[in-house]
Amino acid sequence: MAQWTSAVGAAQLARLITSQQDRPGAPGARKSPAYRTLADGIRLLVLEGRVPVAARLPAERELAVALSVSRTTVAAAYEALRGEGFLESRRGAGSWTSVPAGNPLPARGLEPLPPESLGSMIDLGCAALPAPEPWLTKAVQGALEELPPYAHTHGDYPAGLPALRRMLADRYTERGIPTMPEQIMVTTGAMGAIDAICSLFAGRGERIAVESPSYANILQLMRAAGVRLVPVAMGDGLSGWDMDVWRQVLRDAAPRLAYVVADFHNPTGALASEEQRRAMVEAARSAGTVLIADETMAELRLDPDLEMPRPVCSFDPAGSTVVTVGSASKAFWAGMRIGWVRAAPDVIRSLVAARAYADLGTPVLEQLAVNWLMRTGGWEEAVGIRREQARDNRDALVTAVRRELPEWEFEVPRGGLTLWARAGGLSGSRLAEVGERVGVRVPSGPRFGVDGAFEGYVRLPFTVGGPVAEEAAARLAAAARLVGTGAGGSGAEPPRTFVA
Repeated sequence: MAQWTSAVGAAQLARLITSQQDRPGAPGARKSPAYRTLADGIRLLVLEGRVPVAARLPAERELAVALSVSRTTVAAAYEALRGEGFLESRRGAGSWTSVPAGNPLPARGLEPLPPESLGSMIDLGCAALPAPEPWLTKAVQGALEELPPYAHTHGDYPAGLPALRRMLADRYTERGIPTMPEQIMVTTGAMGAIDAICSLFAGRGERIAVESPSYANILQLMRAAGVRLVPVAMGDGLSGWDMDVWRQVLRDAAPRLAYVVADFHNPTGALASEEQRRAMVEAARSAGTVLIADETMAELRLDPDLEMPRPVCSFDPAGSTVVTVGSASKAFWAGMRIGWVRAAPDVIRSLVAARAYADLGTPVLEQLAVNWLMRTGGWEEAVGIRREQARDNRDALVTAVRRELPEWEFEVPRGGLTLWARAGGLSGSRLAEVGERVGVRVPSGPRFGVDGAFEGYVRLPFTVGGPVAEEAAARLAAAARLVGTGAGGSGAEPPRTFVA
């Protein structure tokens, strides 16, 4: 059962059901009784995360009026969903969505690939690219040259090196958001930043609103912290955020925090419009919710003609409502574990004070390397290399998947590192399980949801290109055939060695 119960109104649910009807293979595309079509539609909305698990559904009479069907049809649909484990009801309390026990299968594919598997396994589990050389080597050499004065100190800088804090503040100012170094804290990656923010603002049992789907590792971090996740369904395709739903959730649940990835959302690749960003900040301010804006993908604009909207924090430059998180790990290299927080000075002071009981500070040498890159212009050149790699990989992967798996549905994002694919009616968890046996690792949809949603999805990162992307798609197609025919047992063909 989900950790908080939301509500779906009759008009909203009717709109969601109606929007499904034009999709290929959607419920109602084949001849079925009306109640069965309705039950299938609601079940699909739950599995795709468009209606959260534990969401209270409208009363039978209300939904019947909204859909212009008989109450008997709705009652029969609800009864079918109860029998399948997708609905629970209690007299006097109404009905709310659920997922059957044992659904989904264990999800896989995000842990780093063991070195001994290289050469036989194509890893689509992690959305991370190799370092953009020669800039990694240059940055480390530059950092070593600047290290001696720091080596004569204690080496602990809980807020970060003053030079890097000034550099990051200046970069925000150049983007149109006046920022002082006192508004910046350097962290050990974006994960370290979000962990620190959650620890400061949200104790055990506090509510945090999260996009559904959302970044799997952050969801797990929050679960481990003992908070109550409040899933907010993403809209269709790359349009992303339904602001009416966000306003309702923030108003009704009053979460202490909300976590959003407005820039090339992980996993969907959606990019929030300027209007959506403004509305999100206004809704959070009205609800008294602190909004975590994760900008780790913001610099990975893959289409050169795309005009980026203003940052989320531009609608709250003081940083009292919006706490911004950035990182070098996606834009530069995952091995460069440097992240940062931009917030109001009093928030930064509180985060720094709490750090005495956490990791004390971020490695000095890596901070010097990032500062060297940004000061010399190497950052822009390195990120340009990263964009080119990701763009080429995206185009190769999209072409290969469309050829090998034409029944899979997805929209091509204009930035970021991930493709969110509906797997042609197959179980994403089964695809992950069988795919690993045929030589391709892929994370299944439930890793990115709360309480078992997105079973019909997989996430495909832009980490391989050329012949490797073609081979990855071929192996995914082989896994899909095995899953589709029910032949994905232990007798699947072992992966062959592949050399790029």
